[in-house]
Amino acid sequence: MRSNNYPPRRICVAPMMDWTDRHCRFFHRQITRHTWLYTEMVTTGALIHGDVARHLDFNQKEHPVALQLGGSDPDDLAKSAKLGEQWGYDEINLNCGCPSERVQKGAFGACLMAEPNLVADCVKAMRDAVSIDVTVKHRIGIDYIETYDFVRDFVGTIADAGCETFIVHARNAILKGLSPKENREIPVLKYDFVYQLKRDFPNLEIIINGAIKTEAEIDLHLQYVDGVMLGRVAYHDPYLMAGFDARYYADIETSQPAKSRTEVIEAMLPYIQQQLALHGRNGSGLKLNSITRHMLGLTTGMHGARIFRQTLSDSKKLAAGDPALLLEALKLAGIC
Repeated sequence: MRSNNYPPRRICVAPMMDWTDRHCRFFHRQITRHTWLYTEMVTTGALIHGDVARHLDFNQKEHPVALQLGGSDPDDLAKSAKLGEQWGYDEINLNCGCPSERVQKGAFGACLMAEPNLVADCVKAMRDAVSIDVTVKHRIGIDYIETYDFVRDFVGTIADAGCETFIVHARNAILKGLSPKENREIPVLKYDFVYQLKRDFPNLEIIINGAIKTEAEIDLHLQYVDGVMLGRVAYHDPYLMAGFDARYYADIETSQPAKSRTEVIEAMLPYIQQQLALHGRNGSGLKLNSITRHMLGLTTGMHGARIFRQTLSDSKKLAAGDPALLLEALKLAGIC
């Protein structure tokens, strides 16, 4: 099943807490038109008992965009998935990969891999509630379970509940003793486990995730799986994605060229002005830095990148709240 005829998930940007908010996603969409974007994880409790609009509002230009949910109660997940569909998201993704102890206290994230039948019930409840795709993001194992059979059986159980797309971080999740950062670095990467999943489940869409940083690495993985999900490299070096539409979506790409860095910033200015005006009126007090902080990596690898970052990090200039600071940063860095 494919939502609204959007492109396949050949390339995705991972859900990253405190990073992939709506402003970050809008910025990324100025660089790549077809790459799938994912929200930060939103818990079912936040949607059922909190401010739904605050968690779910997004700009229509972000499509294709997926909502990642955190939860373990089938009924709550079904209600939250329905809200996501009503809000206009193109996919609902269930988090079965986050190893943080804070998330575990809510009985969701990577610890759910120990309960595949519960995950299957959650997936079935969400699929019954919505018509868009329901996908699962998970690890290859938990703690010191090192066998391939564990992840194979997990995927098989969830697939029997109707899930067709699995996003697989190719490391174990260590549930006690490692921080989330250490869990992204210390457990050994086992890409071959993900490749084997695709061989064992050829009819499923298998997307690989974990320390993938270059186009050459993406190209290699796409020989074995259906898609690649990028994490922090997409945040710290976002202009890497400027070539993705032509490289990975040539079959659906128009002749529209990728925007230059200057054009990306020029495209962001009306959005920033609109957001600052909107939130100034409703009293939420959005600051310029709430948007520009996601753009610090735009000039990564270029001469002048440090000046660009320093200018956009100047607290006095940011306090003025003038989006033209972005153009000033480019000029001072010698980029425009």
